[in-house]
Amino acid sequence: MMGQRNFTILVADDEAEMTAFISEYIEKEGYRVVTAENGRELLDIINTHKIDLILLDVMMPVMNGFEALKEMRMTRKIPVIMVTAKSDENDRIQGLKSGADDYIIKPFSPRELLARVEAQLRRNYEFNEENDTGEMTYGIIEVNPGARKVYVNNELISLTRKEYDLLIHFLNHPEQVFNREQLLDRVWGMNYTAGGHRTVDTHMKTLRFKMKQAGEYFQTVYGVGYVLEKVKT
Repeated sequence: MMGQRNFTILVADDEAEMTAFISEYIEKEGYRVVTAENGRELLDIINTHKIDLILLDVMMPVMNGFEALKEMRMTRKIPVIMVTAKSDENDRIQGLKSGADDYIIKPFSPRELLARVEAQLRRNYEFNEENDTGEMTYGIIEVNPGARKVYVNNELISLTRKEYDLLIHFLNHPEQVFNREQLLDRVWGMNYTAGGHRTVDTHMKTLRFKMKQAGEYFQTVYGVGYVLEKVKT
C-alpha cells in the first residue's frame, strides 16, 4: 500500500462533514492528514508542512480552489486532485488547465478516491525516482530533472506539473508514437476519465505553445496520437 510510505495528504474543503469523511477513510489506509478550510489556509500550510498530495475543493470561502491552485503552481509541483460537486465540463477543464492532476466529482466512492490518490502518489514517487538525475537533451530542448527546469535555446520555460510530466515522457521515448489512452495511463497514472481525450489534446496544445521553437517537435500522427520527433528539413 502507498500509505506505508507515510505520505501526508492535505484535504482542503470548507464542509466539515466532507473533510471528516475523507480524512477518516484515508487515515485508515495509513496516510497522515492535514486539513484546510479555504485556499488561503492551504497556501499557508504548504509553506510550513511537507505535503505529498492535495485533495482540493473548488467552492471555498476567502480563496476558492481555482485561485489557490493557480497561485500554488507558481512555486509548487505537489500533485492535486480536485474534489468537487461542480460537474460542468468547463469547470473540469479550468481545473486541469490550472494545474490539477486529476478530478473527481461528488458524490464519489471512497474506493475510487483512494485509487486515484494512490495512482497519483505512485506516479509522482516513481517519476521523481526515475528522473531525478542526469540532464536530458533533444534538439534545442534541455532539461535539468533534479531542478525540474526546462530550457529551449537556453531560455527558461515555465510549465505546469502535468505539462512537465508529458515532456519528460516524450523525452524518454523519442520518435515513438503514443495514442491518447497510453498517455492517459502513463502520464496521468491510471485509466483517466475526467476530460478523457480532450484532456490530452488540451495539454499537448499548451505544451506546444509554451515550448516555442521546439513546439514543432511534438507532432500529431492523425488517427493515432502524438510523437516527439525533430522536424526533417
